[in-house]
Amino acid sequence: MKKLYTMIVIGILLIPLNAFVLGSNSRASLLTHFDPLENISVTVTIKTIRFLDVAELHTSTKARDHRNPSFYMKAFINGVEFTSLVWSHMKYVYDPQWSASLNVPDDQEFVNITLQLWSSSAVGIRDVQYDLSPHLNTYDVHLVYSIRTGYWTGDDAIGDVSGYGRLCGCDDGKIWGANKNAEVWFDITQTDYDGDGIPYWMEVNVYGTDPMVNDRGIDFNSDGIPIEWDWKWGYDPMKMDGHEKLDPDNDSINNYEEFLTSQWFSDPFRKDIFVEMDIMGDGPNGEKTYFPENSKELITTAFNKQNIVYHLDMGSMGGFESIPFDAHIAGWDLNRIYQNYFLHGDNNNWRRGVFHYGLVTYNATPPGYAFRSNAFLIASYGLEKKPKTWIVLDREIVYASAYMHELGHTFNIWPIPGHEETSVGPWQLDWWKNRPYKSCMNYAWVFEIVDYSDGLRRSPDLNDWNRIDYAAFEQQ
Repeated sequence: MKKLYTMIVIGILLIPLNAFVLGSNSRASLLTHFDPLENISVTVTIKTIRFLDVAELHTSTKARDHRNPSFYMKAFINGVEFTSLVWSHMKYVYDPQWSASLNVPDDQEFVNITLQLWSSSAVGIRDVQYDLSPHLNTYDVHLVYSIRTGYWTGDDAIGDVSGYGRLCGCDDGKIWGANKNAEVWFDITQTDYDGDGIPYWMEVNVYGTDPMVNDRGIDFNSDGIPIEWDWKWGYDPMKMDGHEKLDPDNDSINNYEEFLTSQWFSDPFRKDIFVEMDIMGDGPNGEKTYFPENSKELITTAFNKQNIVYHLDMGSMGGFESIPFDAHIAGWDLNRIYQNYFLHGDNNNWRRGVFHYGLVTYNATPPGYAFRSNAFLIASYGLEKKPKTWIVLDREIVYASAYMHELGHTFNIWPIPGHEETSVGPWQLDWWKNRPYKSCMNYAWVFEIVDYSDGLRRSPDLNDWNRIDYAAFEQQ
């Protein structure tokens, strides 16, 4: 009798949830558990934190170094507060290794989550909150997570302007100035019996898969993309979607390529820019080729505040090779290097349709240029001289501005006021005439700022951000 009773209990627990009658607002009159296999805990994981003060794009290294926040996160899950450790004097926290978990009721679909970013201040001074919100009247982010589907909505959702799992304080429209803007990358997950991350309810009621079998990596519809990617972005993993032709964010990176780059935070519904950097090795007489570490951060901030997420591959995405030293390279050499060190002799290399290619070389003529549609370079030898010749120039800005300038040519940004020989210096009248066009594409501003223009000043100012041709780099 005891054995029969045990079998009945197990049988009841394993009845698919669609056998219950669901009422309005996802309430079930007979529902006991959204996942009868697990005692559900919801976890918020912080992946990256970045300072987005755009004043940094125009100020010296010394001035920037005085604005290093000591970040910490607060997460409220169903009203329970969790506080992280403090990442002291770090504007960019790429491996925070912090998460917050709470056991939640298994019979209530929605979990309320609030996220806050703070900076610890000196003793006796009030801590400062940083802006992650798309709203003007608050810095808080409010989310509602569904343990039924595994999706969240609220101040972040699939398809929003800053991307799913990414918060950006610039979303309230206050981009310029010291607005305490920051960005945070995060994920929300729940306990899952089979470990594939897809909630029990979705497996049983929507996909018809076995919630006790890990389906991670399985491509049920044979479209080249596994079920977990389809689920995360709201696609049907049981139906052929034609992802190689889909590009909902119009960044010229199709959904299949978005899957290939998903480990690097790409989003099929928000624009991404990928750039592979290669750099020339040392010369026989001590010649050095440089690219300052913070120059990468300055470019990233310029793009990310516009919700065009910039990914520079300096070794973390399969690129970033050391090119044999050459004391001086000319324009045709870049094509050879591009073929050998970016494409590796394979014109069908999948990276060709995803990554721009930006080489940093020791010396070249001219010292910066773009070749064809997708290869460009800057020369360290000439850039090192700029801050020494013009004491008002900052070395990190010089490199970042030059690199972003040449990258702009692969976006087919044209016309470019002030990009001619009559505008190369303040001794020329056209240099002053084109000064309102405040863009690193303009010779009057290159080496001084790390930004494209927003078109808000008088003529001949233009909005570069709206003129980016995301498909231009695909051309041969």
